[in-house]
Amino acid sequence: MIREMIFGVIGGLGLFLFGMVLMSEGLKRIAGPKLKNILESTTSKPITAFLVGAGVTAIIQASGATTVMAIGLVNAGMLTLRQAIGVIIGANVGTTVTAWIVSISGLNLDITLYAMPAVGVGFFLHIGGRSRRTKSLGQIILGFGILFLGIGIMKDAFRPLEKSQGVQELLISLGNKPLLALLAGIVITILVQSSSASIAIVQLLAMDGAFGSNWETAFNVAMPFVLGANIGTTITAQLAALQANRNARRAAWAHTMFNVLGSVIVYPFVSLGWYRAFIAMISPWELGATTIASEIALGHTMFNVVNSGIFLPMSGLLEKLAIKLVPKRSSEVAMAPVVLEKHLLDTPEIALAQAKREIVHMAKTANRAFSQSIEGIIEDDRRKLDSVKEIEDVVDSLQFEITSYLSALSSRRLSEEVSIELPVLLHAVNDLERIGDHAVNIVEIAQRKIEQKLSFTSLALAEAEQLRKEASQMFGYIITALENNDTAAARLALVNEDSLNKMQVVFRRSHVQRMTDGTCSAEAGLIFIDLVDNVEKMGDHLSNIAQAVIGGLQWAEVEPKATLRR
Repeated sequence: MIREMIFGVIGGLGLFLFGMVLMSEGLKRIAGPKLKNILESTTSKPITAFLVGAGVTAIIQASGATTVMAIGLVNAGMLTLRQAIGVIIGANVGTTVTAWIVSISGLNLDITLYAMPAVGVGFFLHIGGRSRRTKSLGQIILGFGILFLGIGIMKDAFRPLEKSQGVQELLISLGNKPLLALLAGIVITILVQSSSASIAIVQLLAMDGAFGSNWETAFNVAMPFVLGANIGTTITAQLAALQANRNARRAAWAHTMFNVLGSVIVYPFVSLGWYRAFIAMISPWELGATTIASEIALGHTMFNVVNSGIFLPMSGLLEKLAIKLVPKRSSEVAMAPVVLEKHLLDTPEIALAQAKREIVHMAKTANRAFSQSIEGIIEDDRRKLDSVKEIEDVVDSLQFEITSYLSALSSRRLSEEVSIELPVLLHAVNDLERIGDHAVNIVEIAQRKIEQKLSFTSLALAEAEQLRKEASQMFGYIITALENNDTAAARLALVNEDSLNKMQVVFRRSHVQRMTDGTCSAEAGLIFIDLVDNVEKMGDHLSNIAQAVIGGLQWAEVEPKATLRR
C-alpha cells in the first residue's frame, strides 16, 4: 500500500506540474507579447498593477511565471520597482484559482473520466493544427486534461489513508503543532517549486480523510501548511533574480517580504482558531468533510486577499524596505532615462537636445560595458564579466526608450534641420547597442577561457592591453564629440579606428605564428582572435558615429581615413 501510494503521488504530482506548464506555455503563446505589453502599459498605479498581476496569473495559472516576468521587466528597465510590487501582490491573489480548480475534484465527479477526452482532443489539436494559434489552443486543452489526470491519480493514491488510523493520527497531530505544518509547507513548496502543487497535495489529503473526518481539525492542519507554501514559493523569484540587476533583486525581496510578513500576521489567528471561525462565518455553503477542499481554497484566497488589502497601500514602504535590503552601490548603473520628457515633444528642437543628452549617457554606458568586458578577459575577473550583462541590459533599455522617443518626435511637425538629424541619431543609437552586444560576446569567450583554464601569453596580454587603450581612447573622443558636437574629436576617433584596423591584421598574424610555434595553444589562440575581431567591430560602430558628427549629423561624406592625423 505504501509503495503504491508513493508511486501514485510522485506520478500524479509530475502530471499535475507538467499539465500546469503546458497550460501556462500555451496561454503565453496565444497571448504572445501582449502579456508583456499589458504589464508595461497598465501598471502605472498600484491598484491597476495589482489587478493586472491577478488577472495575468489567473489566466496563465502560474504566479511564478508572472512574478518572474515582472522581475524580467524590472531588469530591463521597463517597470519600476513600485509597479513590479503591485504586479507581484496581484499574482498572489491570481494563483488561488488553482486551488479552486482542485476543489472541483471534491465534488462527486470522476475527474479522470472527464480528463481523458481533454487529453485526446488537446493532443490532436496540438499535433495536427495548422496554425500556431490552433496548436497553442491544443496545448492548453492537453495541459488542462493532464493536470486533472494528475489530480485524479494523486487522489486515488491518497485514498488508502482513509483506512490507516496511524497515519491519520500522525497528520492530525500537526493540528496541535501548526509551526511544524508551516515548516513542512515551506520545504515541500521549495522542493516542487510550486505553491499550487503543494496546496493541491494538502487539499487531496484532506479530501481522502488523512486529516480526519472533522472539517475543523482538517482545516487546522491545512492552513499552516498553506501559509508555509506561500513562503516557500518566494524561492522561485529569488532564483530568477540571481543573475538580474539590483532593482530586479529588490523586486524579488519585496515578494519575499510580502509573503513572509503576511504569513506572520495571519499565523496567530490560524493557531488560535480565529481564522477558521472567520472562514466559517463567510462561507456560502454548509461546512463539512465533503467540502474541505473548497474550504481550504477559500482560506487560501482570503489569506491572499486580506494580505493584499494590508500591503497594497503600503507598497511604498515595501519598496523602501527592499532598497534597504539591497542597497545601491556607488558603481551601480542608472537604469532609466531621466531626461526624455514626453511634454517636450511639441517643442522638437528641445526634445532633440534631450535625446542627444541621453545618447551621450548611452555612449558612456556602452563604454563601461566595453571596459568591464576587456578588463575581465585580461584579468580573468568573473565579477567584472558578470557586471557586463547588467550594463548591456541598460544599453538595450536606453535603445528602446530613445528610439521610441525619436519615433514619437518624427510624427510632429519638424523643421528641416531636425528632420535631417533624426535618422542619423537613430543609427547612432543602434551602433551603440551593437557595441553592447560585442561586449557580451567578449564576456562569453572570456567565460570559455576561464572554464577551460586557458591563459594568454605575455605577448598576447600586451597586445590585448594595446587594444584596450586604443579603443578606450576612441570611446573618449566619441563621447566628447557627441557632448560638444566636436568634429575635431570625431576626426581623432577615426584615427583610432584606423589603428584598430591595423592592429587586427598585425595581431592576427602574430598570434597565428605563436600558435604555429607552439607557444600558444590553439584554443587560447582562437579566443584571442575572437577578442581582436570584436574590439575591431566596436571600432567600426564608433567610426559610424564619428562620421555622423563630422557630417553635422547629416548623411554626408567625410575625408578618407588615410588623410586623417592625430
